[in-house]
Amino acid sequence: MPDQLRSTIESAWVNRDLLSRPETQKAIREVVRLLDKGSLRIAEPVMEGWIINEWIKKAVILYFPIQKMSVTEAGPLEFYDKIPLKKGYKSLGVRVVPHAVARHGSYISEGVVLMPSYINIGAYIDQGSLVDTWATVGSCAQVGKNVHLSGGVGLGGVLEPVQAAPVIIEDGCFIGSRCIIVEGVRVCKEAVLGANVVLTSSTRIIDVSGPKPVEYKGLVPSRSVVIPGSFEKEFPAGKYQVSCALIIGKRKASTDLKTSLNQALRDFNVSA
Repeated sequence: MPDQLRSTIESAWVNRDLLSRPETQKAIREVVRLLDKGSLRIAEPVMEGWIINEWIKKAVILYFPIQKMSVTEAGPLEFYDKIPLKKGYKSLGVRVVPHAVARHGSYISEGVVLMPSYINIGAYIDQGSLVDTWATVGSCAQVGKNVHLSGGVGLGGVLEPVQAAPVIIEDGCFIGSRCIIVEGVRVCKEAVLGANVVLTSSTRIIDVSGPKPVEYKGLVPSRSVVIPGSFEKEFPAGKYQVSCALIIGKRKASTDLKTSLNQALRDFNVSA
């Protein structure tokens, strides 16, 4: 089935005239349905890291032009959009607090808690994770098991270009309040990000826990404890401080995996 779907999607991607065919539309909607159920996903973990299923991203992009605008009502609330809202939370075992909103085509696993938040199409949220108040999970972003996205966290979305990697938050991570993670940054297992850390693909992520700094870009190593920082950079107009992220140590084995951000930072004498 996936091979047949992939062939249809790839053909329609090259020749958009095929979008008018019922069999093409059926294939596109089936891919989105399988994304919604978690049977397919935009990115998958493998031994070497992660692989991106570009053809599935193509299906999501092609979903928009074949959908018509329609009204969705939720009590006194009204929405007017091309993509319906996700349903059936009780049967999924997902706790959803008003006014959390998730679009059809996003996968939300059993045991997830959604505080008032927003989940876009193509996103994947694994078991036991918490999406806190006003957090947003962008299109195709991948969130692992037992992750805590604190209040106001923003995970960027990506559909085009199709080869672009989505934001990935691996199992057991704690993402502090108002953190912004975009442009395909990957936060590896059990890392802790303090409040207001901003990570883009070009952000310098500097490990300052050893005798010499070690620099990363686009990747936070597993179990790292990260806080906002800055470094001095010279411009034609003078020297100025530029934002970066500082790895100040590793999460201690003695710290419970469900620890609070405050406790993780206290281990390194840093205020939350």
